Amino acid sequence: MTQRVTVVTDSAASIPPELVERLGIVVVPMSVIIGDTPHPDGELTIEEVMARAAEGVSTSGPSPGEVLQAVEGSEGDVLLLTVSRQMSSTFKAANAAARMVGDRARVMDTGTAAGAEGLVVLAAAEAAAQDEPVESVQRAAQRVIERVRLIATVDSLDRLVQSGRVPGVAGLASRWLGMQPLFEFRDGHARPLRPAFSREAALERMLTAWRQSTVPGAELHMAALHAQAEGDAAALLDAVREEVKPATAFVAPFSAVMVAHTGMGLVGLGWWWDEERD
Repeated sequence: MTQRVTVVTDSAASIPPELVERLGIVVVPMSVIIGDTPHPDGELTIEEVMARAAEGVSTSGPSPGEVLQAVEGSEGDVLLLTVSRQMSSTFKAANAAARMVGDRARVMDTGTAAGAEGLVVLAAAEAAAQDEPVESVQRAAQRVIERVRLIATVDSLDRLVQSGRVPGVAGLASRWLGMQPLFEFRDGHARPLRPAFSREAALERMLTAWRQSTVPGAELHMAALHAQAEGDAAALLDAVREEVKPATAFVAPFSAVMVAHTGMGLVGLGWWWDEERD
C-alpha cells in the first residue's frame, strides 16, 4: 500500500542505508567539488576527498532539477527536509522544485545538519510510515527541530575556519593553546564551545552536555557520528546505553560533503528527548 507522504532529504543527513530503505526515505545527493569537477556525495570516500584537499575542495547542494526529479518520482504528498539554509543552497533548490509541482510538495529547513538532521528526517519518516497526512508529518519534524542538539569535536578547526563555518579567531585560539576544539550546531550555524584539554575530555564534555539535557520520563533518540573515528563514536553510544535505553540509536559516518567542511577525526552526538512518550 502506498504511503500518503514521501519524505525526501539530502545526503548531509547521514542516515544509515538500512533506515533509509526501511522507511522509504528518498535521499538526494549533494556534491563534493574537487578542482572544477563535481562528485555526487558517496562517489568518493572521505579519505579520497581529504587526500585531494590541495586541489581545492568545496561543496554544493543539489540543483532544483535534481530535487524535482526526486519529487516527481514519489507518489502522493512530499515533504522535503533540508540541511540548514545557512550551510547550503539545498533549501533554496528544494523551494524552487516545490513551486514547480504546486501543493503536492512542502519544504522545511531542519536548521541543523548531519545526525541531528537525520533524527528530524527519521521522526517525519516514522509518521509517514504510519500513513499520517502531510500536516502530521510536518508536525513530527517540527517537534524534533525544536528539540534536537548536535555537539561535536574535531582535532582541528582548520577546515571549519576555511569554510567560514566558525570565526577564524576561534581556530587560531584553539591551535595556539593546543586544545581540543568543540562546537555545537545551533540555529543553522556551527558555534565554537569552550575547548577541552584533551580528546578524552572533549568526549566526556559531550556526554555531560547530554546528561544535563535529560528530560525525566522522556524517550531518547540519538545518533553518534564520526569521520574515520568509529571507535570513539561507538564508545560514546555505549556510554549512553549504560544509563538509558534509547528508542533510536545508531552510529554512522559523516558524509563526504560534511567532512569537506569539518576535516577528519570528527566525532559528534546528535540527540533529542521526546517528552510525549514514555
